[in-house]
Amino acid sequence: MNEPLAERIRPKTLEDYISQQHLVGKQGALTNQIKNGVIPSLIFWGPPGTGKTTLANIIATESQRPFYTLSAISSGVKDVREVIEKAKQSGGLFTSKNPILFIDEIHRFSKSQQDSLLGAVEKGWVTLIGATTENPSFEVIPALLSRCQVYTLNPFGKEDLVALLERAIKTDVNLSKKQIELKETEALLRLSGGDGRKLLNIFELIINSEASDKIIVTNDLVLSKVQKNTVLYDKTGEQHYDIISAFIKSVRGSDPNAAVYWLARMIEGGEDVKFIARRMIILASEDIGNANPTALVLANTTFQSVTTIGYPEARIILGQCATYLASSPKSNASYMAINEAQQKVRQTGDLSVPIPLRNAPTKLMKDLGYGKGYDYAHNHENNFVDFEFLPDEISGTTFYKPGNNPRENSMKDFLKKRWKDKYDF
Repeated sequence: MNEPLAERIRPKTLEDYISQQHLVGKQGALTNQIKNGVIPSLIFWGPPGTGKTTLANIIATESQRPFYTLSAISSGVKDVREVIEKAKQSGGLFTSKNPILFIDEIHRFSKSQQDSLLGAVEKGWVTLIGATTENPSFEVIPALLSRCQVYTLNPFGKEDLVALLERAIKTDVNLSKKQIELKETEALLRLSGGDGRKLLNIFELIINSEASDKIIVTNDLVLSKVQKNTVLYDKTGEQHYDIISAFIKSVRGSDPNAAVYWLARMIEGGEDVKFIARRMIILASEDIGNANPTALVLANTTFQSVTTIGYPEARIILGQCATYLASSPKSNASYMAINEAQQKVRQTGDLSVPIPLRNAPTKLMKDLGYGKGYDYAHNHENNFVDFEFLPDEISGTTFYKPGNNPRENSMKDFLKKRWKDKYDF
């Protein structure tokens, strides 16, 4: 057979379905609905190889409904409308047996393509089951999402993956003819990353590469056949944002070990060096700020350096910067200051610039008094004068509240001596 192993042993019934017990186990969220044949429109959200397509097929079989399938990669609005028309003809309106329309990778559908599904779902012409590896909150239009129940499918656990391998050995038309012993499975399971399809593909590759019909599967055998574990990292998908989020939070939390791990995940996944370096520039200002101003200098230098050098050597510079930022004292005081100042601007609108602070480049402006009364700080001892620099309406408002760290504590003392009780330093 030319079909991949995963297709040859794809389960046909709920009893044969492995994993996702929170959905289809004895107390699963979908178990009774499937058995009773009362199926709402659904979105299955989970990583690749977790059984989304298989579960959709089983639901159609168990509920004895017509089953139509589309791939978002190759289907357009015309294809959607044609399938909906066929579904209307094969099923009845608002019956429990209305056809199921399964759309794989629904997140790849454009807004107009998703819009074309709304009428059919709302009127009950079809029961939609969409499969996606991306967060449906971001990738499925709200009008369609509100008409569907979202269920999360988890990566396969160790027991589930081993059960898949054992089933393949016992039931597959090709593998069952061989004498296969699973002596060690750690390498197989690690390489799969919880992806059942990937596990079976790797397993089949290993078995087919052996000349003998008697095969003992060991970690060394697996690693000798599979040269490199392909890192799961979609530079445009949810994984992209999850990993950069983990990286930023690790640096913010002053954990250089976690920071360099998540950095390595991005590097191994081929993430753009500029993207990583830009995030570190922002992080250096937002989360370290005046607690260690040198962090921003280093982050900016890192950006310039990795832009010039590129991979693979850029990883060294990124690693240095990430560990430095993670090991620096932290303060978000300046970040909070600009946030509060912007909020005040939104609340108070365009308050007039005090006359002494205005620019007076022309004679007319000078005649109007622009700049009059401004007291030049450098004309005073210690280069300071107690002057009002804010509009009268918000005089005395404190936006910047220095953080509790050595550098900002010294800044706080400096500001208190100058402004006394005017600001809450």
